[in-house]
Amino acid sequence: MADGSRRPSLVDQHGRHKHKLRLSLTDRCNFRCRYCMPEAPKWIPRQQFLTRLELRTLVAEFVRMGIRNIRLTGGEPLLRPDLASIVADLNALRPLGLERISMTTNGSRLAEALPDLRRAGLDDLNISLDSVDPQRFRAMTGAELAPVMAGIDAALALDMPFKLNTVLVRGHNEQDILPLTDWAKQRGMPLRFIEYMPLDAPGRWQSDAVVGEPELLEILGTQYRVERLPRSEDPATLYTLDGDYRLGVISTVSNPFCSSCDRLRLTVRGELYTCLFAQQGTPLAPLLREGSPEDLTRRIASAVWNKEAGYAAHRGPVERPITMHTLGG
Repeated sequence: MADGSRRPSLVDQHGRHKHKLRLSLTDRCNFRCRYCMPEAPKWIPRQQFLTRLELRTLVAEFVRMGIRNIRLTGGEPLLRPDLASIVADLNALRPLGLERISMTTNGSRLAEALPDLRRAGLDDLNISLDSVDPQRFRAMTGAELAPVMAGIDAALALDMPFKLNTVLVRGHNEQDILPLTDWAKQRGMPLRFIEYMPLDAPGRWQSDAVVGEPELLEILGTQYRVERLPRSEDPATLYTLDGDYRLGVISTVSNPFCSSCDRLRLTVRGELYTCLFAQQGTPLAPLLREGSPEDLTRRIASAVWNKEAGYAAHRGPVERPITMHTLGG
């Protein structure tokens, strides 16, 4: 097993190779975003969390099998007390083939934590920003806007690459499309609009709450000259506004990009979800703790190989006990 080239590759039955791993570090979050967190969340007992050593051991196996990019998620990863140490552990895996360490965050605790995270090896960020209006932001997230803005300022001050992510939910923040775009464009900050996906509390998602890509482009077209750029393997379709600003649209619902999916997800207790919409995960923690490395590798490869076509083949809400705050974005 010392020779990484002998390990099974991370390829599924549809010929899609996996190079990106979303790694959830906690199911806790200090926000209550309506599209993510149930009204009465059931927390995973902390003793079931993968330890720092287990995380490093398991992620190292994924890297040996072909993972090149890792994105830390939650819940809110900044709530994990040993976050900087975990980043440093992952940074030590670069000789095995790891190329990039990213993190998705609500940004509320970023200003204080970012210097240590950057020194530990963090490469870039996705920062959630659902409105630049303090009242609508509070209604969407249950939190205050000012700490998030401080986190964005900290990223700018440290020259840390980042993107802003906005989930659009009709009746809540579609009126922010133009103000938020103008705000980000004036500051040269990359912005991505994300369609509201059926991943929150069972029964809450409704298709008419989705602001689809065509409608979004129509709204943007009232103020900007919108031109589509060639599609890549990135989940976002990129557009230029007035020829000088790039904006991304992640249209999972109206225009699924499943055919090019190169991502896997690992929960904080070691369950491998090969698709964001999978009904169940593959538990890896038991093999990690008591099995052989060969058995662990085979289970990972088998789970990836059996990955289904994705949301494009089975549209609509997914029925399962796990919700977005536990699965990770």
